[in-house]
Amino acid sequence: MNSTLLSNILRFILLLSIQIVIFNNMIFLGYISPFPYILFIILYPVNGNKSALVAISFLLGILMDLFSNSGGIHATACLLLAYVRPSIFKFAFGLSYEYQTIKLNDVLTPQRFSFILLSVIIHHLSLFLLEAFQLAYIIDTLITTLLSTIFTIIICIIIIYFIKPNKR
Repeated sequence: MNSTLLSNILRFILLLSIQIVIFNNMIFLGYISPFPYILFIILYPVNGNKSALVAISFLLGILMDLFSNSGGIHATACLLLAYVRPSIFKFAFGLSYEYQTIKLNDVLTPQRFSFILLSVIIHHLSLFLLEAFQLAYIIDTLITTLLSTIFTIIICIIIIYFIKPNKR
């Protein structure tokens, strides 16, 4: 096994277990629910296998659904994020993102922040819209999406800086 595959497996297990054990039990003010497990999809290598990312994202989402009894909404939101991830890369980094060596766990630049922000917004909006599944709750859904997005981004940036490799 190469080190990239091993680090991706370790990241998958670690983020999923942290989400299940710690963050699934956190709900602040009735609106804020952090979901930093999507950091696995965000940090997946740019030049990695895109079909494998979609399959792994489905597995990540379905495991979240199993542990949180949510009926498939996490799997759908993760699949959507994995599917639109190349478009988000093109928007945030430009057309030649595939030829660049983009490492999202380096110093936070405006391009990296916009990529993380758009990824979290797309995931959370689809997740909370599927959870409510009624237009009568659109205001509550948008408030929940906004507050959870802010909190999730803060946690994701802290986690990125925590797992960032030291440059010695």
